[in-house]
Amino acid sequence: MLKRISVQQLRLGMYIEEFCGAWVEHPFWRSGFVLQKPQELDNILSTSVREVWIDVAKGVDVPAGTVSLSKAEVEEQVDSELGQLADLDQRRNEPVALAREIHKAAKICALSKKAVSSMFQEARMGRAIDTVGVKTLVAEISDSVTRNAAAMISLARLKTADDYTYMHSVAVCALMVVLARQLGLNNAEVHSAGVAGLLHDLGKVQMPMAVLNKPGKLTDAEYQTIQDHPLRGYEMLCNAPGVDPVALDVCLHHHEKVDGSGYPKGLRDQEISLYAKMGAVCDVYDAITSNRPYKAGWDPAESLRKMAEWAPGHFDQKVFHAFVKSVGIFPTGSLVRLASGLLAIVIEQSTKSLMTPRVRAFYSTVTENRIMPKLIDLSAPNCRDKIVRREDPAEWRFPDLNEMWMGSVFGNL
Repeated sequence: MLKRISVQQLRLGMYIEEFCGAWVEHPFWRSGFVLQKPQELDNILSTSVREVWIDVAKGVDVPAGTVSLSKAEVEEQVDSELGQLADLDQRRNEPVALAREIHKAAKICALSKKAVSSMFQEARMGRAIDTVGVKTLVAEISDSVTRNAAAMISLARLKTADDYTYMHSVAVCALMVVLARQLGLNNAEVHSAGVAGLLHDLGKVQMPMAVLNKPGKLTDAEYQTIQDHPLRGYEMLCNAPGVDPVALDVCLHHHEKVDGSGYPKGLRDQEISLYAKMGAVCDVYDAITSNRPYKAGWDPAESLRKMAEWAPGHFDQKVFHAFVKSVGIFPTGSLVRLASGLLAIVIEQSTKSLMTPRVRAFYSTVTENRIMPKLIDLSAPNCRDKIVRREDPAEWRFPDLNEMWMGSVFGNL
């Protein structure tokens, strides 16, 4: 049985199933181990990790009478919270069809990767950021997001280890734009949010590549080095002419958390700007849904569920809820189970409810076999099927999930 407990309740002999927080936010890249050494416990207590999941069937339990939450209880709370966000009345634009925008978005992604790579290389050599070029690039990304947010966001998520830093910047830019629009910011504010997203990780150019792409646990010194990147990026941007003040703010503070456990300043709630709170959500979402050398990315829908669990301490609730509305409770690319027993990949969001996206069913859990792929619009009046839960792709090991949704839209199905 899994229980969520405070790190202060940890004792040697407990089996840590999972840390409650993104792996990019702490040095413990692995989970699923028995806590055996006092030094391991001290290391956990010294980080921003506040809660963990323990498996009491594999290790020491909490003392009788200790308040803790089971996995089922937490998931029920989270699902209830996310379900309340299903209404789409805050959406301001009717998006163009994903199949129409995906080709344009793919071209913009390719050009953006080259542009950001070149910009970061220039910064690495000590040259000033091309602020004019940044604004132009953000405008291109923003236009695509306005037409259909899922196209750019989903494509930018499909990144390799070699281009992660660059495409992460593109993805966070796109996420910041769509989130800013959901929050009702004006055009100038939306553009500033996009610029901030594109430049938020500039400090990574001064990080050793061996540390950034290390396929194992970081040492304390390496983790401290990584934590220096917001300040490094801020200092670099301060030396560039005409940099948007919002970009400076987000670059320095996108790792702050509302409970004060973030870095570099340990700011709390009202001390953190709206833009930095937005940057925190967008940065974590793209990081945990992307494959890294040391960890496979989580499914988009599962990532949102986990973020909802962490939200009270990590993220501003209003900002996080707006983010869910902007990407969908079941974002494009999510693996879901339908009431009919079919497994499906989410293809496109509905204009009616976040609970009824357009999906592509491809597997029957009843017959335990693949079926001829078929598109199902869960929002259609005559559709009697519905999503009953998220599914973990790691448990099913389908090798072609990304190709499945991409093939659908590229093929104009």
